[in-house]
Amino acid sequence: MAHKRIKKILIANRGEIALRVIRACKELGIATVSVYSKIDEHSLHRRFSDSSVCVGEAPPGESYLNIPRIIAAAEISGADAVHPGYGFLAESAEFAHACHENNLIFIGPSAEIIRSMGNKNEARRTMQDLNIPIIPGSVALTDLDMALKEAKRIGYPVMLKASHGGGGRGMRLCRKPKHLEQAFNITKHEAQASFGNDEIYLEKFIEHARHIEVQILADTHGNCLYLGERDCSIQRRKQKLIEETPSPFLEQNTRLKINTVAAEAAKQLAYVGAGTIEFLMDAKKNFYFMEMNTRIQVEHTISELYTGIDIVKQQIQVAAGQKLHLEQEKLIFRGHVIECRINCEDIYKGFTPVAGKIGRCHFPQGLGVRVDTHIYSGYTIPPNYDSMLAKLIVWGLDREEAISRMQRSLSEFVIENIPTTIPFHQQMMGNKYFKQGKFDINFLDKFEIAPPKKTSSGVFS
Repeated sequence: MAHKRIKKILIANRGEIALRVIRACKELGIATVSVYSKIDEHSLHRRFSDSSVCVGEAPPGESYLNIPRIIAAAEISGADAVHPGYGFLAESAEFAHACHENNLIFIGPSAEIIRSMGNKNEARRTMQDLNIPIIPGSVALTDLDMALKEAKRIGYPVMLKASHGGGGRGMRLCRKPKHLEQAFNITKHEAQASFGNDEIYLEKFIEHARHIEVQILADTHGNCLYLGERDCSIQRRKQKLIEETPSPFLEQNTRLKINTVAAEAAKQLAYVGAGTIEFLMDAKKNFYFMEMNTRIQVEHTISELYTGIDIVKQQIQVAAGQKLHLEQEKLIFRGHVIECRINCEDIYKGFTPVAGKIGRCHFPQGLGVRVDTHIYSGYTIPPNYDSMLAKLIVWGLDREEAISRMQRSLSEFVIENIPTTIPFHQQMMGNKYFKQGKFDINFLDKFEIAPPKKTSSGVFS
């Protein structure tokens, strides 16, 4: 691929990831165009971009998921490239293809790669062909009888999953045949409603699993790097809440193996850009391919602090055909990094998402502290989008210091008028099992949230 100069990037997203891309573009001297829905008229990503285009009403299907409108916005604004961020159209092969057809550089892998990795069944077959261990499972299920036969062959417990799924949706744990009978049609309907395709399949459910993912970067010249693994095992309903790197569960030999395997797989796929290969790891530290995310991840931030590499800048430069000016042997991994996702959710009511107007807010500061957010005092949280308000990321020389720094930073984080997950994270950072690194993806199923404490009005009294 010949080197192409990118002069203006349209950011097909909103919130903190849109701001994150704008910052990288400004440092690279590239102009930016933001798109926004009418309800996001007063958003920061619109304010800090060089220009902006309204693409419709609040519902995502009428704005951030509307491919024709976003392509039109790129054309009328004179953009020559599009960054999809994460979520929305980031893993849409149709969108990547539309960009290519309209002479726009899509900052991500090819539509073919997105399509093949987006189908979980196809991705499993591809990785198996590359000699990457996969979780025992089935092909696409045609009916319940086939599902029951396959579950018996694989052995219970099994996970019923949407082939085109992600984000924890379209998944049901089945420990007995009657569970599978109850879940089969429900999962197919959920898959159709969430992903536009009702294809489902089975995987063996790994008890006490850890969720380990590897960040990779690859260019068009055959170079592929790994930027370390991330432990994303603290989850609720398959949604990540806390991520850290390096994983406290791995010793050095396993760490080197899983990172090397991921990078080699991406290289064999001729992958281009930033991506993440995700694994489940059992108690004996055997790891199995789960899925590949063909985009920037929410938690890319911890890999940036761990390596000192700006992943978004690398995405943009690789999309322009530039060669990675990094060598695996010379990368320096230092310290320990933890990220807490601050969501507008009521943790005392089952993490129920909320919307509303934020009062005054204060963000933590100090050595090794980073806050990625799109909120501000007086900002109104719309009910139409994801509940994440901010990401609090801290770096420490070791895990103990990172946890201590996170505890201090959470105590300084103030968001008035709406419930957030800050109290949950404070409790997690003080939990003895979390401190010891003794947790798996089911940890929160038994985690009891302490009742709220009466507090004064704090710094704003």
